[in-house]
Amino acid sequence: MEVPAQEGPLAGEPGRHQMSSMRATPAGGGGPAPAERMTRRQASAIRTREILIETGLRLADTTSLAGLSINLLVEQAGVAKGTFFHHFGDRPEYLLALHREFHSRIFAEIFDAIAGMDPGAERLLATSHTYLDGCLRDRGVRALLLEARAERKIRDEIRARNKTTAEYFKSDFQAMDVPHPYESALLWVGLVVEAALIELDAGGRQPALRAAIAGFLALETPGTSQSHA
Repeated sequence: MEVPAQEGPLAGEPGRHQMSSMRATPAGGGGPAPAERMTRRQASAIRTREILIETGLRLADTTSLAGLSINLLVEQAGVAKGTFFHHFGDRPEYLLALHREFHSRIFAEIFDAIAGMDPGAERLLATSHTYLDGCLRDRGVRALLLEARAERKIRDEIRARNKTTAEYFKSDFQAMDVPHPYESALLWVGLVVEAALIELDAGGRQPALRAAIAGFLALETPGTSQSHA
């Protein structure tokens, strides 16, 4: 489970100063100003990149990692092979883009689900349920990305983003007065990811598993109860 990294503008996207410098076509100029033509090319490039990513996400439902070839992608996307390499450079870079898109979408859902909630166990539980549900819904993509973990770029991304996720949710464990809140958040990330793998293998929700996550967040150690107070 990974919080999407905060990334800058899309490559090639015009900055605000460039946008403000765009001028209307002079009378008799015979077409749009150079800045406007550049912007249209950039918009077209961005759209082509989105099409390639959407095609990969769609093919993930029916295709294994081995079957997700560049030839299949460009055929299904309706673009030339050279266009693929212009946007992604190589196949591992494309798989990294799929990984980022999957987590960007699922965390957009998480942030919607926890909007307005105070840090703490309830917010963590809502996060875990939303993540697990998203992985089940997009199980083809999730399964493909699991296969892709053999790629070094994917492994490095997972490691970095898991740490970012733990930093983000550290405040929830602080609100629960848990010692070592960052380390607890890091363990919680691993727990939820493992739960997603178990549900993926089982093909559906596992209520006992989700109850166990809730028990972890209650921080109740077996053998301790109010009767021992």
